[in-house]
Amino acid sequence: MAVHLSDNDIETIVKIIDGWSRSEKLTWDNLILAAQMRLLRKYSRQALSRHDRIKKAYSLKKQFLSTGSDSKSEFKSVELQKAMERIDRLKAENERLKDENNSLLEQFARWAYNAHTRGLDEAFLNRALMPINRKKTKI
Repeated sequence: MAVHLSDNDIETIVKIIDGWSRSEKLTWDNLILAAQMRLLRKYSRQALSRHDRIKKAYSLKKQFLSTGSDSKSEFKSVELQKAMERIDRLKAENERLKDENNSLLEQFARWAYNAHTRGLDEAFLNRALMPINRKKTKI
């Protein structure tokens, strides 16, 4: 039986991609192995690429790794190398978060337009949610 990716699994895989170093080539097979080691479940490339967050993070990181400066150098200290890897990881995460934010803004604009065409005003959309009934069930 196939196990679907939860939101936490997707977040974990995206963080794996963000932290990918230049020392190992980023491929779907390598990502699958890294995710399997972390999540203790194996997913196919199709299962991973079906999720926009993973697919976008993967393509942004591939692009970053192919165009970024080469942080591998035998003349750099270990501390400097680690700092540069951390900077690379944070840059990749920042780019991914900007992309996700833009996608959410586009989605919000779509929702706002659709709400407007149906006559829903801002006051209606900003109403508080119904309180959750947490009473015990009668048996």
